[in-house]
Amino acid sequence: MTVNIITIDGPSGSGKGTLAAKLAAHYQFNLLDSGALYRLLGLSLHKRDLLEKLDDELEKCAEIAANLDIKFVSAEAGTQILLDGEDVTQTIRTERVGELASKVAAIPALRAALLERQRAFAQAPGLVADGRDMATAIFPEAQAKIYLTASAESRAARRVNQLQGMGMDAKINDILANIQARDKRDMERTAAPLKPAADAYIIDSSALGIDEVFNLMTAYIDRQLAN
Repeated sequence: MTVNIITIDGPSGSGKGTLAAKLAAHYQFNLLDSGALYRLLGLSLHKRDLLEKLDDELEKCAEIAANLDIKFVSAEAGTQILLDGEDVTQTIRTERVGELASKVAAIPALRAALLERQRAFAQAPGLVADGRDMATAIFPEAQAKIYLTASAESRAARRVNQLQGMGMDAKINDILANIQARDKRDMERTAAPLKPAADAYIIDSSALGIDEVFNLMTAYIDRQLAN
C-alpha cells in the first residue's frame, strides 16, 4: 500500500507548522515536524557542550543525532515534546534554539544521521512533513509538494506576536535580523539548501490569512491525491 505523503517546505516563520498540523488533522495523517528534530538536536548538543566542538567530535555528535531520546505526545492543547524525559516544548521554540538548529542543519553528517529518523514517520494512512528539505531531499516521492513562503517582514511580525503570546519579550528589529540571517544560512548551505522542489506548488502567504492558505493547500492536495 502506498503511503500518501504531503510535504510543506519553506523559510522560518512562514506558517508551515500551524498549517501542517491543520492538514494532518484534516486528512487524519501522521505529522512530522522536522524543524523540531533539528532544534532538539541543537539543544541536546548545546547541553553537552558539543556545539563548539562539532569538527572535532563529529562522530560522537552524529551518534547522538541517530539516538536522540525524543517523544512527541499529542494532547488537546497541542503537541508536548520531551527530550531525555524533560518537557522542552516551550524551550525549543525560542530564538536561541532556532539558531542552534540552523547551525546543526548546515552539517551534512548530522543531516544524514537524522534522515532515516525522518523517513520512518512515513506510515499509513499518510504523512504531512513540515521542514526545509522535505520535498527536495527526504521525501522526493511525495504526491503533494508545497512551498510556503512570505516576506521576511511579515514573518518577523508574526514571530513577535507568537513570542509575546507566550509571555516573552520580543523586538521586531532583532527578530527580523535573525530571520534574514537564518534565511541566508539555510539557502546558501551546501547540504540540502532551502529551495522549492521543481514540481512544488508555491504559495506566498505574506498577505493571506491561515484559512485562505489552508483552502489553497487542500484544493491542491485533493487534486494531487486523486491522480
